[in-house]
Amino acid sequence: MPAQRVTDTAYGAGSDGAGAIGQPAAPGGITARAAAAMEFALTGGVLFVLVTAVRWVMASPVSRALPAQHLQLAAVAAMVAAALAGALSSPWGRRAGGHLNPATTLALWLTGAFPGRRVLPYVVAQLAGSVVGTGLARLVWGPVVGGPMAYAAVQPAPAWPAAAVFAAEAGATAAILAVALLLTSRPGWRRWTPLAMPAATAAVIIGLGPLTGGSANPARQFGPALWADRPGYWSLLWVYLAAPLAGAAFTALVTRCRAHLPGRSVRSGRARSRGRRSETDRCADGRTC
Repeated sequence: MPAQRVTDTAYGAGSDGAGAIGQPAAPGGITARAAAAMEFALTGGVLFVLVTAVRWVMASPVSRALPAQHLQLAAVAAMVAAALAGALSSPWGRRAGGHLNPATTLALWLTGAFPGRRVLPYVVAQLAGSVVGTGLARLVWGPVVGGPMAYAAVQPAPAWPAAAVFAAEAGATAAILAVALLLTSRPGWRRWTPLAMPAATAAVIIGLGPLTGGSANPARQFGPALWADRPGYWSLLWVYLAAPLAGAAFTALVTRCRAHLPGRSVRSGRARSRGRRSETDRCADGRTC
Protein backbone atom coordinates (compact mmCIF):
# COMPACT_ATOMS: atom_id res chain seq x y z
CA MET A 1 0.00 0.00 0.00
CA PRO A 2 1.46 3.42 -0.88
CA ALA A 3 2.75 5.49 2.03
CA GLN A 4 0.43 8.37 1.13
CA ARG A 5 -2.65 6.18 1.44
CA VAL A 6 -1.56 4.65 4.72
CA THR A 7 -0.78 8.08 6.14
CA ASP A 8 -4.22 9.39 5.28
CA THR A 9 -6.18 6.42 6.57
CA ALA A 10 -4.25 5.05 9.52
CA TYR A 11 -3.14 8.21 11.25
CA GLY A 12 -6.55 9.32 12.40
CA ALA A 13 -6.08 12.90 11.30
CA GLY A 14 -8.79 15.23 12.39
CA SER A 15 -10.25 18.20 10.63
CA ASP A 16 -7.34 20.34 11.78
CA GLY A 17 -4.81 17.91 10.37
CA ALA A 18 -3.65 16.68 13.77
CA GLY A 19 -2.54 13.07 13.89
CA ALA A 20 -2.84 10.37 16.51
CA ILE A 21 -0.30 10.15 19.32
CA GLY A 22 2.99 8.79 18.07
CA GLN A 23 2.01 9.44 14.46
CA PRO A 24 2.26 12.55 12.30
CA ALA A 25 -0.60 14.62 11.07
CA ALA A 26 -1.89 14.08 7.58
CA PRO A 27 0.48 15.70 5.06
CA GLY A 28 -2.07 18.39 4.21
CA GLY A 29 -2.49 19.44 7.82
CA ILE A 30 1.04 20.53 8.70
CA THR A 31 4.04 21.53 6.61
CA ALA A 32 7.20 19.45 6.63
CA ARG A 33 9.19 22.40 7.97
CA ALA A 34 6.79 22.98 10.84
CA ALA A 35 6.71 19.29 11.74
CA ALA A 36 10.51 19.08 11.73
CA ALA A 37 10.71 22.20 13.90
CA MET A 38 8.37 20.60 16.42
CA GLU A 39 10.45 17.42 16.45
CA PHE A 40 13.56 19.54 17.00
CA ALA A 41 12.00 21.37 19.97
CA LEU A 42 10.51 18.25 21.57
CA THR A 43 13.70 16.21 21.22
CA GLY A 44 15.75 19.09 22.61
CA GLY A 45 13.39 19.39 25.55
CA VAL A 46 13.63 15.70 26.38
CA LEU A 47 17.44 15.77 26.18
CA PHE A 48 17.50 18.80 28.46
CA VAL A 49 15.41 16.88 31.00
CA LEU A 50 17.64 13.82 30.64
CA VAL A 51 20.87 15.72 31.26
CA THR A 52 19.23 17.62 34.10
CA ALA A 53 18.07 14.37 35.70
CA VAL A 54 21.55 12.85 35.49
CA ARG A 55 23.09 16.04 36.84
CA TRP A 56 20.89 16.20 39.93
CA VAL A 57 20.51 12.49 40.64
CA MET A 58 23.98 11.15 39.87
CA ALA A 59 26.28 14.20 40.10
CA SER A 60 24.99 16.00 43.18
CA PRO A 61 24.52 15.38 46.92
CA VAL A 62 21.28 13.58 46.00
CA SER A 63 23.42 10.64 44.92
CA ARG A 64 24.33 10.06 48.56
CA ALA A 65 20.66 9.63 49.39
CA LEU A 66 20.39 7.08 46.55
CA PRO A 67 23.70 5.22 46.84
CA ALA A 68 22.56 2.17 44.87
CA GLN A 69 22.99 2.47 41.12
CA HIS A 70 19.63 0.89 40.34
CA LEU A 71 17.88 3.49 42.51
CA GLN A 72 19.64 6.31 40.68
CA LEU A 73 18.74 4.79 37.33
CA ALA A 74 15.13 4.39 38.44
CA ALA A 75 14.96 8.06 39.42
CA VAL A 76 16.46 9.17 36.10
CA ALA A 77 14.16 6.81 34.19
CA ALA A 78 11.10 8.20 35.94
CA MET A 79 12.04 11.79 35.02
CA VAL A 80 12.77 10.86 31.41
CA ALA A 81 9.52 8.90 31.16
CA ALA A 82 7.60 11.91 32.46
CA ALA A 83 9.28 14.14 29.87
CA LEU A 84 8.47 11.69 27.09
CA ALA A 85 4.86 11.37 28.18
CA GLY A 86 4.54 15.15 28.24
CA ALA A 87 6.09 15.46 24.78
CA LEU A 88 3.86 12.78 23.26
CA SER A 89 0.72 14.27 24.81
CA SER A 90 1.56 17.88 23.96
CA PRO A 91 -0.11 19.69 21.04
CA TRP A 92 3.17 19.63 19.13
CA GLY A 93 3.60 15.94 19.85
CA ARG A 94 0.13 15.24 18.51
CA ARG A 95 0.64 17.31 15.39
CA ALA A 96 4.18 16.26 14.48
CA GLY A 97 3.87 12.69 15.76
CA GLY A 98 6.33 12.91 18.65
CA HIS A 99 8.85 10.46 17.20
CA LEU A 100 11.83 11.96 19.12
CA ASN A 101 13.92 9.07 17.85
CA PRO A 102 15.35 8.42 14.37
CA ALA A 103 14.64 4.73 14.90
CA THR A 104 10.92 5.46 15.32
CA THR A 105 10.88 7.52 12.15
CA LEU A 106 12.66 4.75 10.25
CA ALA A 107 10.29 2.06 11.51
CA LEU A 108 7.19 4.05 10.56
CA TRP A 109 8.59 4.71 7.11
CA LEU A 110 9.49 1.06 6.52
CA THR A 111 5.98 -0.03 7.52
CA GLY A 112 4.49 2.43 5.03
CA ALA A 113 3.01 4.63 7.75
CA PHE A 114 5.22 7.68 7.22
CA PRO A 115 6.05 9.55 4.01
CA GLY A 116 9.61 9.01 2.84
CA ARG A 117 10.15 12.66 1.96
CA ARG A 118 9.90 13.56 5.67
CA VAL A 119 12.35 10.98 7.01
CA LEU A 120 15.53 13.01 6.51
CA PRO A 121 14.10 16.30 7.88
CA TYR A 122 12.83 14.47 10.95
CA VAL A 123 16.13 12.68 11.60
CA VAL A 124 18.15 15.88 11.15
CA ALA A 125 15.77 17.74 13.47
CA GLN A 126 16.02 15.03 16.14
CA LEU A 127 19.82 14.93 16.08
CA ALA A 128 20.04 18.73 16.07
CA GLY A 129 17.58 18.88 18.96
CA SER A 130 19.80 16.46 20.86
CA VAL A 131 22.82 18.73 20.41
CA VAL A 132 20.93 21.90 21.36
CA GLY A 133 19.12 20.34 24.33
CA THR A 134 22.39 19.01 25.74
CA GLY A 135 24.11 22.34 25.21
CA LEU A 136 21.25 24.17 26.92
CA ALA A 137 21.65 21.92 29.95
CA ARG A 138 25.36 22.80 30.04
CA LEU A 139 24.49 26.50 29.86
CA VAL A 140 21.94 26.24 32.68
CA TRP A 141 23.75 23.88 35.07
CA GLY A 142 27.35 24.89 34.50
CA PRO A 143 30.68 23.08 34.15
CA VAL A 144 29.62 20.06 36.21
CA VAL A 145 27.64 18.88 33.17
CA GLY A 146 30.81 18.66 31.13
CA GLY A 147 33.01 17.39 33.92
CA PRO A 148 32.51 14.07 35.70
CA MET A 149 29.09 13.40 34.17
CA ALA A 150 30.32 13.97 30.58
CA TYR A 151 27.05 15.49 29.40
CA ALA A 152 25.20 12.30 30.37
CA ALA A 153 26.76 10.35 27.51
CA VAL A 154 26.57 6.60 28.07
CA GLN A 155 29.24 3.92 27.96
CA PRO A 156 28.97 0.13 28.19
CA ALA A 157 30.27 -1.93 31.06
CA PRO A 158 33.97 -2.82 30.61
CA ALA A 159 33.19 -6.49 30.02
CA TRP A 160 30.78 -5.75 27.18
CA PRO A 161 32.27 -5.85 23.67
CA ALA A 162 30.85 -3.77 20.83
CA ALA A 163 28.97 -6.73 19.34
CA ALA A 164 27.13 -7.41 22.60
CA VAL A 165 26.26 -3.73 23.01
CA PHE A 166 24.98 -3.64 19.44
CA ALA A 167 22.76 -6.68 19.97
CA ALA A 168 21.37 -5.41 23.27
CA GLU A 169 20.65 -1.91 21.99
CA ALA A 170 19.08 -3.25 18.80
CA GLY A 171 16.93 -5.70 20.75
CA ALA A 172 15.77 -3.04 23.19
CA THR A 173 14.81 -0.68 20.38
CA ALA A 174 13.00 -3.46 18.54
CA ALA A 175 10.97 -4.23 21.67
CA ILE A 176 10.05 -0.59 22.27
CA LEU A 177 8.94 -0.12 18.68
CA ALA A 178 7.00 -3.38 18.70
CA VAL A 179 4.95 -1.92 21.53
CA ALA A 180 4.49 1.33 19.60
CA LEU A 181 3.42 -0.34 16.36
CA LEU A 182 1.06 -2.69 18.18
CA LEU A 183 -0.67 0.18 19.96
CA THR A 184 -0.91 2.43 16.92
CA SER A 185 -2.26 -0.38 14.75
CA ARG A 186 -5.42 -0.62 16.87
CA PRO A 187 -7.56 2.52 17.16
CA GLY A 188 -8.85 1.52 20.57
CA TRP A 189 -5.34 1.15 21.97
CA ARG A 190 -3.74 4.33 20.59
CA ARG A 191 -4.65 6.38 23.63
CA TRP A 192 -2.26 4.26 25.71
CA THR A 193 0.77 5.17 23.60
CA PRO A 194 1.78 8.24 25.69
CA LEU A 195 2.00 5.97 28.73
CA ALA A 196 3.28 2.72 27.23
CA MET A 197 6.15 4.22 25.24
CA PRO A 198 7.68 6.13 28.17
CA ALA A 199 7.19 3.08 30.41
CA ALA A 200 9.03 0.86 27.92
CA THR A 201 11.82 3.42 27.63
CA ALA A 202 12.13 3.61 31.41
CA ALA A 203 12.38 -0.17 31.62
CA VAL A 204 15.25 -0.12 29.11
CA ILE A 205 17.07 2.59 31.08
CA ILE A 206 16.78 0.61 34.30
CA GLY A 207 17.49 -2.80 32.79
CA LEU A 208 20.31 -1.92 30.40
CA GLY A 209 21.68 1.14 32.18
CA PRO A 210 24.43 -0.76 34.05
CA LEU A 211 25.29 -2.82 30.96
CA THR A 212 25.06 -0.68 27.81
CA GLY A 213 23.77 2.63 29.16
CA GLY A 214 20.24 1.95 27.96
CA SER A 215 20.15 4.38 25.05
CA ALA A 216 17.92 2.73 22.39
CA ASN A 217 17.81 6.06 20.55
CA PRO A 218 20.50 7.59 18.30
CA ALA A 219 19.42 11.07 19.36
CA ARG A 220 19.88 10.21 23.03
CA GLN A 221 23.62 9.56 22.57
CA PHE A 222 24.45 11.84 19.65
CA GLY A 223 24.29 15.21 21.41
CA PRO A 224 25.92 14.14 24.69
CA ALA A 225 28.76 12.33 22.90
CA LEU A 226 29.35 15.30 20.62
CA TRP A 227 29.57 17.67 23.57
CA ALA A 228 31.69 15.30 25.68
CA ASP A 229 34.21 14.98 22.82
CA ARG A 230 36.15 12.11 24.37
CA PRO A 231 37.75 9.18 22.54
CA GLY A 232 35.85 6.62 24.61
CA TYR A 233 32.52 7.99 23.41
CA TRP A 234 33.57 8.53 19.80
CA SER A 235 34.87 4.99 19.38
CA LEU A 236 31.49 3.44 20.16
CA LEU A 237 29.24 6.18 18.82
CA TRP A 238 28.57 4.16 15.67
CA VAL A 239 27.10 1.37 17.81
CA TYR A 240 24.67 3.68 19.56
CA LEU A 241 23.67 5.21 16.22
CA ALA A 242 23.39 2.06 14.12
CA ALA A 243 22.03 -0.49 16.60
CA PRO A 244 18.69 1.26 17.23
CA LEU A 245 18.22 1.66 13.47
CA ALA A 246 18.86 -2.05 12.99
CA GLY A 247 16.35 -2.89 15.69
CA ALA A 248 13.81 -0.55 14.10
CA ALA A 249 14.31 -2.16 10.68
CA PHE A 250 13.85 -5.62 12.18
CA THR A 251 10.57 -4.72 13.87
CA ALA A 252 9.29 -2.96 10.77
CA LEU A 253 10.09 -5.88 8.49
CA VAL A 254 8.42 -8.35 10.85
CA THR A 255 5.37 -6.11 10.93
CA ARG A 256 5.22 -5.97 7.13
CA CYS A 257 5.61 -9.73 6.84
CA ARG A 258 2.79 -10.32 9.31
CA ALA A 259 0.58 -7.91 7.39
CA HIS A 260 0.99 -10.05 4.26
CA LEU A 261 0.13 -13.38 5.87
CA PRO A 262 -2.64 -15.29 4.01
CA GLY A 263 -6.09 -14.24 5.18
CA ARG A 264 -4.83 -11.31 7.24
CA SER A 265 -5.64 -8.71 4.58
CA VAL A 266 -9.16 -10.08 4.25
CA ARG A 267 -9.76 -9.84 7.99
CA SER A 268 -8.26 -6.35 8.07
CA GLY A 269 -10.55 -5.27 5.23
CA ARG A 270 -13.60 -6.58 7.03
CA ALA A 271 -12.53 -4.86 10.24
CA ARG A 272 -12.08 -1.55 8.40
CA SER A 273 -15.50 -1.94 6.82
CA ARG A 274 -17.08 -2.57 10.20
CA GLY A 275 -15.21 0.41 11.62
CA ARG A 276 -16.48 2.67 8.83
CA ARG A 277 -20.05 1.51 9.35
CA SER A 278 -19.82 2.01 13.11
CA GLU A 279 -18.48 5.55 12.64
CA THR A 280 -20.74 6.75 9.81
CA ASP A 281 -24.02 4.86 9.97
CA ARG A 282 -25.51 6.67 12.96
CA CYS A 283 -28.79 8.43 13.46
CA ALA A 284 -29.22 11.87 14.98
CA ASP A 285 -29.73 10.35 18.44
CA GLY A 286 -26.36 8.56 18.23
CA ARG A 287 -27.75 5.06 17.67
CA THR A 288 -26.68 2.95 14.73
CA CYS A 289 -29.12 3.28 11.83
